[in-house]
Amino acid sequence: MIRAVDLLVPPRLGTGFRWLLASSWTSNLGDGIAIAAGPLLVASLTDEPVLVAMAALLQWLPPLLFGVFAGALSDRLDRRLLVVTVDAIRSVVLVVLAISVLTGAVSIAIVLAALFLIATAEVFADNTSQTLLPMLVQRDDIAIANARLQTGFITVNQLAGPPIGATLFAAGMALPFVGHAILVAMGGMLVWRIRLPAHGRDRARRTRFRDEIAEGFGWVRRHAAVRTLVLTIFVFNITFGAAWSVIVLYATQRIGLGPVGFGLLTTIIAIGGIVGTLAYGWITRRLSLGNIMRIGLIIETLTHLGLAMTTSALLAMAIFFVFGVHAFVWGTTSTTIRQRAVPTALQGRVGSVNTVGVFGGLVVGSGLGGLLAQRFGVTAPFWFAFAGSAVFLVLIWRQLVHIAHDDEPG
Repeated sequence: MIRAVDLLVPPRLGTGFRWLLASSWTSNLGDGIAIAAGPLLVASLTDEPVLVAMAALLQWLPPLLFGVFAGALSDRLDRRLLVVTVDAIRSVVLVVLAISVLTGAVSIAIVLAALFLIATAEVFADNTSQTLLPMLVQRDDIAIANARLQTGFITVNQLAGPPIGATLFAAGMALPFVGHAILVAMGGMLVWRIRLPAHGRDRARRTRFRDEIAEGFGWVRRHAAVRTLVLTIFVFNITFGAAWSVIVLYATQRIGLGPVGFGLLTTIIAIGGIVGTLAYGWITRRLSLGNIMRIGLIIETLTHLGLAMTTSALLAMAIFFVFGVHAFVWGTTSTTIRQRAVPTALQGRVGSVNTVGVFGGLVVGSGLGGLLAQRFGVTAPFWFAFAGSAVFLVLIWRQLVHIAHDDEPG
């Protein structure tokens, strides 16, 4: 057993990282349970499309509203205490939601408010948690440490969590939310066991939040590698968001999948992510991080082309599998480059700038995808995604190969 743990989490990563990994996997299991239980609860209370869409919107909105504030706060306060506090708040909200379900007092308004509060707390928890890893492991081990964190996200959040959440919901509507609350609280307690070094902020220096947020944006603007990363994520999330905003219509109308088949798409992407997890060390030993990013963006561009052209469900599923491998490998690589480059005292704010790029791109892309699909058909967003990704990839091609050589702390 000890040998298996050492193989999964090499001792050189340290005890602190093991506590962080355990916390991440535990919290991700709870979040995975909520992936299924949340929509099921909403659907049990209303069949109004506007209210169902509102539930999704209220979970996407907090990163845009509070992302930069969360980054500044994580650079200003005790990061460990911030994660534990926010996890405690999440647990309380989930318990209140579970009680309202048990007592029959639950309403769609209560559910929407709870979803918004939970998503807001997650913004602060996720942003701050990302700052802990580079404080706990050596710079050269950041890639493998991120890979281990992503392994947990894929296996327990995307694969194990949703079916557990659906099963618990069928057994009792309140059960998944009780389970989620317990798991989030456990994740916070595991973080509390971590001992962190000082994160480098000058306590005697008093500045306004606005100035601290501006410092984060200014640092990104001046650092070529991270600036390219954020810009790439923003643009590629516009194209990705456009295509994936109509993925359910694509699955049912274009390739003829039913509800079960559509559900399998997420599983196939997750399986691809697991393959990426297993192969990540082998890949990074043979390719530079810059070339990994180049190849990954080519794969994503061709993913949109392949899906736009095919009407075969089997071929589409094969494309989704390859995309799952790419999404894990590229995501881990981009996070590693950012964490290597950013000074400890700025990790939160620069991470929040990245978050704004992620969700800003998704929101813009989703809006474009809906309009394109309504005007030109369900494959139009995929053609747009292919063309937009290809043009942008050509424009940044030269910068990507050098990006991993410019990731020294700035």
